[in-house]
Amino acid sequence: MKNILLPHPTLSGVLLIVWLLLNNSVAPGHIVLGAFIAFSIPVFTRVLWPRPARIHRPDLVLKLVGVALWDIVKANIEVATRILGSQKNLRPRFVRLPLELDNDYAITTLASVISLTPGTVTADVAVDRKSLLIHCLHVDDEAALIDTIKRRYEAPLKEIFA
Repeated sequence: MKNILLPHPTLSGVLLIVWLLLNNSVAPGHIVLGAFIAFSIPVFTRVLWPRPARIHRPDLVLKLVGVALWDIVKANIEVATRILGSQKNLRPRFVRLPLELDNDYAITTLASVISLTPGTVTADVAVDRKSLLIHCLHVDDEAALIDTIKRRYEAPLKEIFA
């Protein structure tokens, strides 16, 4: 019953608060109208929401976050060094990364981690979800880049979202 009447309670609460803040009033009429909006929008849009993610290895999430943060710090230093140095040495390239992931949340997380890392950005996800197109600021060895991404990010994500 809770699922039908209140499919996204956090969203409902946020909508009510935002409504009241936008109106700068806690008058009874605004509370009633805000509550109606806060409950109606999630009910009418529940079919548009994806299924919740199922995380099978929560212990790996912290490890992956740590790896990604470390890689972001290293990439910041590397990108700053390359940009401040001679730009003739830059070798930008698009790289097609074949995916073994089949979970939409895992693919989205991988694309996000790649884009968060300075010097790389996910440009496209193939229609069949079998590969990502990545633009890299500098690529010495395409195979090594693909291997690094698969080992450091894709392998843990396969276990997290298995």
